Parts: sequence; structure tokens; C-alpha cells
Amino acid sequence: MAAPAKKASTDVESLVATLANRQSETPKGQKQLTGPERAAVLMLALGEQHGAKIWALLDDDELRQLSIVMSTLGTVEANLVENLLLEFVGRLSASGAILGNYDATERLLQQYLPPERVNGIMDEIRGPAGRNMWEKLANVQEEVLANYLKNEYPQTVAVVLSKLQPEHAARVLAILPEDLSLDVVNRMLRMEAVQKEVLERVEQTLRTEFMSSLSQTHRRDAHEVMAEIFNNFDRQTETRFMTSLEEANRESAERIKTLMFTFDDLVRLDSGSAQTLLRNVDKDKLAVALKGASETVREFFLGNMSSRAAKMLVDDMQSMGPVRLRDVDEAQVMLVNMAKDLAAKGEIVISKTRDEELVY
Repeated sequence: MAAPAKKASTDVESLVATLANRQSETPKGQKQLTGPERAAVLMLALGEQHGAKIWALLDDDELRQLSIVMSTLGTVEANLVENLLLEFVGRLSASGAILGNYDATERLLQQYLPPERVNGIMDEIRGPAGRNMWEKLANVQEEVLANYLKNEYPQTVAVVLSKLQPEHAARVLAILPEDLSLDVVNRMLRMEAVQKEVLERVEQTLRTEFMSSLSQTHRRDAHEVMAEIFNNFDRQTETRFMTSLEEANRESAERIKTLMFTFDDLVRLDSGSAQTLLRNVDKDKLAVALKGASETVREFFLGNMSSRAAKMLVDDMQSMGPVRLRDVDEAQVMLVNMAKDLAAKGEIVISKTRDEELVY
């Protein structure tokens, strides 16, 4: 019995490539499936028990294409599934309809692939975080969204912006061409309840044309990545690289400087944020960091401490004697990283660039 089972599995494996390159030959009046859709139906029909060997043979590009199709397949009628399976594997038939969605796809992939591969594939399928399309859009940078919407019909733009949070919609409107943005504002003012069918069409368009391409092409700005790298250099290394970069590409060097958040930038914290940072930092590390800081930075931190705590810190700094520059750099980087961690948790507020000021 073992040998026939193995042969059947091998035959099925060889069918995936055939499925992906053929159009569905379905009776008139029924939905016609594309090649990738036919392959997705087969894999869903095979399920966890019989599909393992096939999943293991697919490369990343094939996994990605098949997973994307599976996650958007929706419900496939049982008779269409049965016709497809009969066509390719003889007597194999389906017991009912198959539902292809994100959750089913993820559960199936988890049976055969390492968690990191599953997470990467599903992140690419889903695009930015969010349970539905409008939550996903809320996590798309306004410049990216505006660049897409500027080529859409004004009424479509109005529908999309009406579903966003006001602050996000405002930032997108401010970037759109002025004539388009004014048209969109007027349409939003006159807009009545959007029909469900219209909203579904807009969602589907965003999902297939915008989110899918965004998930495949979006990456962080290279200058932002490099600014974070520079933030973690010691002082001498940073100076060496920045000097060379200024000679080779002054524009990039200036942009990286703008995006960097350094120890000196901590003076831009408000009093509440500064005091929160001080409560979390090791006092010995703070003393070392301030030992090599400018007078402005020292006064800022001491000014956000009680008189007694400030005096004790000054005494500690005076008593420790000379400190190696490398130790100072490490302590200052530690404070900067701690500030970023606290900001990520929402416990403090830091401005993102050197030009950004906070108004109270």
C-alpha cells in the first residue's frame, strides 16, 4: 500500500506547475479560474495531510504567488472544485466548498514552513498592520498614500479620505495637488452615505492594486536606516564617516544629520519626559554620560532633578576623575536608546527631527 501512495503524491506534485499555467475548462456559466487560482484550489483541497510534500518543493516566489491567490480566493463552489480535481487527479473529489482567506492560508503554511518564513509571507500579503483595509491605510505613510490617490478619480479619493482618521486625512490632503484637493474637499462636503457595493469596490481596488504593490515594494528610506546606524557609532567613528560622506555626497550627509537623534538632542525633551528618562536611567551611567557632555546638556539634566539629587550627581562626577572617551560614548548611546525605547512605549515624547519643535 505504501508504494501506490507515494506514486500518487509524486503525480500530484507534478500537477502544480500544470495547474498554474492553464486556464480553467469549466462548463458554460460557471466562474472561470486562472492558472494560479486552479493551483490554489488544489492546495486547499489537499489540505494539511496530503499537501505537505508539495509545499516543501515550492520555492519562495511560488509560495508567495500561491499564498497571495489563496488569501483572496474567497468561496469556491463545490461543483467547481470537483470538476477541477476530476480533471487532474481522476477520482479525487471534494466534499464541499472551500474558503480561502488569510487565516486559512496562514494556518496551512504553519504546518509545513518555519515560523519566520510564514511571518514573512503573510506580512507581504497583508501589507501594513491592521485587521481591515481602513486600519491598514491608517498605517500607510501619507506621502505614499497621496502619491497613489493623486492618480485616482476625485470621488474615489473623497470616499477613501472619508474613511480615514481626520488627522491622517488632513496630512494626505495637504500633499495632494491643490486643484485635486479642493475638488475632493467639495465632494466630501456633498457626500451622502456611501453604498455598500461602492465601498466594497473601492476596498477591493485598494487591496489588489495598492496594498499588494505596497507590500512588495515598500521599504524604509535609506537615509533613515543610515541615521540610526550613525546614532550607534562612537564619536570618532561617526566623525570619520560623516567627514568622508560630506566630501562625497554633501546632500546625503546633511539629510542624515537631520534625521539623527543624538545625545545633545535630549535637551529637546519636555520636563515631564526628561524626568521620566532620569527615573529609568542608571545614575552611574548618567554621571559618565554627563562627564563628557556640553555645559548646555549638563544644565538641562541637572535642572530637571531635585537640588539634592543634582548636587549628589555633581559630586559623583567630580570624584570619578578622568573618564575614557569610549566609556562616555557608550553611556550617551545608552541614554539615547533608552529615550527611544520609552518613546516607543508612549511614556515620553521626542521630536523626530532637529527642525521639529513641540508647542504647549
